[in-house]
Amino acid sequence: MNNSAHKLPLWRQLQEVAAVLAAIRGGASGTAALEGVESGLRPGVQSLVYRVLRSLGRAEALRRLLAPKKPPPAADALLCTALALAWQEQDAPYEVFTLVNQAVEAAKRTESTHAQASFINACLRRFLRERDALVQRTEQDPVAVWSHPAWWINRLQKDYPESWQAILQANNRQAPMTLRVNLRKTGLAAYLGTLQQAGIEARPAGRHGVTLAMPLPVHEIPGFEQGWVSVQDAAAQMAAPLLLQGLGSGLRVLDACAAPGGKTAHLLEIADCQVTALDIDPVRCTRIGQTLQRLGLQARILAADAGQPAQWWDGEPFDAILLDAPCTASGIVRRHPDVRWLRRESDVAQLAAIQARLLKALWPLLKPGGRLLYCTCSVFKAEGEAQIQTFLAHNTPARLLPSPGHLLPYFPVGSDAVTDNQVSDHDGFYFALLEKCAA
Repeated sequence: MNNSAHKLPLWRQLQEVAAVLAAIRGGASGTAALEGVESGLRPGVQSLVYRVLRSLGRAEALRRLLAPKKPPPAADALLCTALALAWQEQDAPYEVFTLVNQAVEAAKRTESTHAQASFINACLRRFLRERDALVQRTEQDPVAVWSHPAWWINRLQKDYPESWQAILQANNRQAPMTLRVNLRKTGLAAYLGTLQQAGIEARPAGRHGVTLAMPLPVHEIPGFEQGWVSVQDAAAQMAAPLLLQGLGSGLRVLDACAAPGGKTAHLLEIADCQVTALDIDPVRCTRIGQTLQRLGLQARILAADAGQPAQWWDGEPFDAILLDAPCTASGIVRRHPDVRWLRRESDVAQLAAIQARLLKALWPLLKPGGRLLYCTCSVFKAEGEAQIQTFLAHNTPARLLPSPGHLLPYFPVGSDAVTDNQVSDHDGFYFALLEKCAA
């Protein structure tokens, strides 16, 4: 945690963490909820929030044992915050008795929980007395054990009967910080040397990336402001090279659903091409422009619905289309642990319908012999393999080229192996490279 967070009393940090948790439970994304925290305190609070979200299933199971009648939202958020941080003593960020004492202090000092301070105190003191027995009782609850919703666990069991546990285990670990090297400004080996000179430990990640041994604020990363590197997961870095391999230069390329611009930038970093970057959200389109400006790159940026080409397409076919489709984000849970608690089972079918609509709308915009790369940051097969098999069944001019398919989130050596993984530390992703056969 940063120095500002260390200066803040623990009870005050727990107030902030509980408030963020309550906001997430109310439907806010973790990113949006954390934006309400003072910037100097945000890194430390975020670290604790992520810990809570990764153990929230366990905390909620313990709370039900301690208080079968659910307390008011603010009190429940604070109680679950304390239980999530304290249930596993060897992994607790602070001494467990200190966490309990400071959680009670936070309850007393917060208007929305003041009336429940005695109740919270009684629950947490009982937890301290009976912790081992209470934790053991929760071992029979899959949601407590894996800290994912039951429907999510069931879907993974169906999609990956031999590796669902490894996926869930990976989801509950912290993701690394991986950078993509801008080859127009430096090389991979040269940048690794720059990091070494700065005393920053790192290792190669794929063809264009490096993974830092420890995350850093971007302003501390050598060359970041100068556009030498961008933050991008190793799996996401596979998209641009996969789409453009063997196609030559001077291509007309569409990056649909492009915000915040990482893949747009990668396309421009590795090939001389004309890129149209499209996103439905004008605010997010501004972020694309900011991303490209930092890197010294240019693209045509449009705020429009990729599924409505009549509103924005000039009629000239594209050589290549990158469709990073909206999805459940089930592959990036280790990086965004709030996602699992925000998603609903019905979201999978709704998003799959959007993906199918985008594929149908964009396919006619591709030249014969051109390629479309469909990808999602999801591990659910309904958003990957099943989606593409359905598309191929209804589009005879489409041919599936060799593609990675489903990449499962990497987990450290020492866990059971998952055969889908490449040699890198990456999020969960799906890739299908389609070629449009000549009529």
